[in-house]
Amino acid sequence: MTVMHRVIIHGTVIIMAQLINNSLTQENSSDRSRWTALVVLCIGMLMIVLDATIVNVALPSIQDDLGFSQSNLAWVVNAYLVPFGGLLLLAGRLGDLLGQRRIFLVGLAVFTTASLLCGISQSQEMLIGARFIQGVGGALTSAVILGMIVTMFPEPREQAKAIGVYGFVASAGGTIGLLVGGVLTQAIAWHWIFFINLPIGIATAIMTRRLIADRPGLGFGQGADILGATLITSGLMLGVYTILEVAENGWGSAQTLVLGAISLALETAFVVRQARIANPLMPLRLFRSRNVSGANALQMLLVAGMFAMFFLGALYLERVLGYGALDIGLAFLPVTVIMGTFSLRYSESLITRFGASRLLAPGMALTAAGLALFALAPVDANYVQHILPSTALLGLGAGISMPAGVPSRSTVALSRSTS
Repeated sequence: MTVMHRVIIHGTVIIMAQLINNSLTQENSSDRSRWTALVVLCIGMLMIVLDATIVNVALPSIQDDLGFSQSNLAWVVNAYLVPFGGLLLLAGRLGDLLGQRRIFLVGLAVFTTASLLCGISQSQEMLIGARFIQGVGGALTSAVILGMIVTMFPEPREQAKAIGVYGFVASAGGTIGLLVGGVLTQAIAWHWIFFINLPIGIATAIMTRRLIADRPGLGFGQGADILGATLITSGLMLGVYTILEVAENGWGSAQTLVLGAISLALETAFVVRQARIANPLMPLRLFRSRNVSGANALQMLLVAGMFAMFFLGALYLERVLGYGALDIGLAFLPVTVIMGTFSLRYSESLITRFGASRLLAPGMALTAAGLALFALAPVDANYVQHILPSTALLGLGAGISMPAGVPSRSTVALSRSTS
């Protein structure tokens, strides 16, 4: 690691710490415990989100070490994301039934243990299996964080500020993961991108038990809908597998058509079940609200676009432009810095003045422009001319739209908990 690399990383850490500190130190000392608890929850969230992208810059090293094919390599990422996304609804419901702090701690334990298994993996099967377990732990942990924040900060202005901090962590964690992954992979080995979670997970669990009250849940009498969680998770997993196999089998092959049909049938069965049972994982009445439906659809597209860009962009920078692991992390650094500045400094005032829904469209437009610009980068791209402008647009767009979309998710969480 060069002196310039150290200076850039150190300066970035100072900037991010100052931004978070400025957003928190304005509170009275009597509220310090709540804001400290928020920091603890955000550290837990950062660890979860970070692991969705931290492997991206290490993918070439993992591929060379464990012998992954190009198509199977995507499962190092997807084995985490599929259970993470598929189990969020069930995890949130379990938080309602058993208590949010309890589910948060269980998720931390599962995630931290799985991180150890990932770090010691010596085969493709073990790594993919451990990543799947990581995704389960990540879903259990992250699904209850927003509900805990909303409960701790019921006053609208405080809630907007707390959600701004949470929004920054949730959105910037992906780009921070690229930087941390690059540092660890280049300085030590790819195994350490997982080992780093052990001390963070243990410390977060200890602080959570000390700072956050254990509120009882509703009890299992209200129903958890295990079948619904099974339908949506298996449908998503099968759908991802079908798409990954298209490169070998083609879109018109019997395998693609059959597996795709089964995946759609499972997901359709999930929707039908949610409309008929008394205590659904996802009450369909929530989507009668245009604000909730539109905001969540836009957020889904935003996250999908950005995470796909991180995955493909890391491979492009490494395979085409010849960047090292640390250089890849630094290349995406402007996304984090700009996103952090807008999320922590300006999101509260912008949301208060204009409303969250009015900020989503311009934020998404800037993000789409950044993605389009990155897609046009040539094989002999110059960083300042071709890569930096797109990362700046992505950071600006995500910094505006991600915090604006979080209140919509909190509305969903509150509606679920009161259903």
